[in-house]
Amino acid sequence: MDEEQVREALRFVIDPEVGVNIVDLGLVYDLKVRPDAVDVKMTMTSPTCPLHAVITRNVENTIRAKFHAARNVKIELVWDPPWSPRMMSQKARQTLGWG
Repeated sequence: MDEEQVREALRFVIDPEVGVNIVDLGLVYDLKVRPDAVDVKMTMTSPTCPLHAVITRNVENTIRAKFHAARNVKIELVWDPPWSPRMMSQKARQTLGWG
């Protein structure tokens, strides 16, 4: 298990309000991967996101399902830097009709 494998697995976690995965939305700020643990530093599109608990639970469940060695999964929500649409991938922008 490495950072790129975890990042690819997190592409299956969809922000239900937007319909785009959290990686392409730019919500995943940092990943630390160790043999038995994954730490995810991420944000939401808004600090008042009503689905933050659902999304973070889906992140944890996805990591645990795909990487059985990850006995310790830590999700840290951060607000700095604040998320902005500039953080989205080109694919996400196209999906949302923004370019």
